[in-house]
Amino acid sequence: MESRNESRVSNFNEGRLPDSKAGVTSPGRADEIRLLFVGDIVGKPGVDVTCKAIPVLREQHELDLVVVNGENAENGSGITKAIFNRLRDHGVDGVTLGDHIYRKREIIPILESDAPVIRPANYPPEAPGREWMTLITTSGVPFCVVSLIGRVFMKPADCPFHAADRIWSQLPKKRGGVLVDFHAEATSDKQLLGRYLDGRASAVLGTHTHVTTADEQILPSGTAFQCDVGMTGPHDGIIGRRYDRVMETTFTQRPTSFNVAKGDNRLSGTLVVVDSRTHKAVSIERVKVNEDAPQGS
Repeated sequence: MESRNESRVSNFNEGRLPDSKAGVTSPGRADEIRLLFVGDIVGKPGVDVTCKAIPVLREQHELDLVVVNGENAENGSGITKAIFNRLRDHGVDGVTLGDHIYRKREIIPILESDAPVIRPANYPPEAPGREWMTLITTSGVPFCVVSLIGRVFMKPADCPFHAADRIWSQLPKKRGGVLVDFHAEATSDKQLLGRYLDGRASAVLGTHTHVTTADEQILPSGTAFQCDVGMTGPHDGIIGRRYDRVMETTFTQRPTSFNVAKGDNRLSGTLVVVDSRTHKAVSIERVKVNEDAPQGS
């Protein structure tokens, strides 16, 4: 089985991307599912670049599914109904969340509905929201998405490994694959879950640190893995926040508002191709869109 793990970086200019598809596995087969997972969307800049890029990326990469982590979409913390609907209107099939999930209370009724948005499955049973969701690909194949949250350097949560076992017993047998968004801080935590779910999940992709890792790979039993997909939003800052505000608090201990940064706006995502017959990954690669870069640079 061929695996591909090279990075693909595109320039974005007036809503257009280069036509070249060098380095991208050709779809060509009806049993392949082409899934793009977009890392933590931060603030209005992140929402803007996502909404501009996704329709183009869907066409360029012939995507079957697009899933995004939207937990920082509203001014860097939480997500609102309006942002959720805007993402959906621009080609996003499903949204995962993380530790900032309930910062905007207006999202709770959406979480409690049948909308394609989920909470971490290892939150308490009383927490609002579904633990997993089934999305339908462009060819009509059901594909499951699960959200889990880490425990190392994170707020207390139930065991993600036990939660994964519980969820797997609930997933429909007729499915094209399973994506797991592991929202966690420590790379060791993420690597452990990747190994634990190797051969069961089609992909285990990390979020939360906002820094793209270069360890994308296909594990021995066929699970695509990456410690962190990275951040979608302004990179001219400290993980999406104004660096002057962060630096002031760091040097003086005086609290400041960590406002969302501006400039160097990028989309960070990971493209995974899954064989819907075996649920195993065929390839994985990083995808980046630089909104502000001049065409051809």
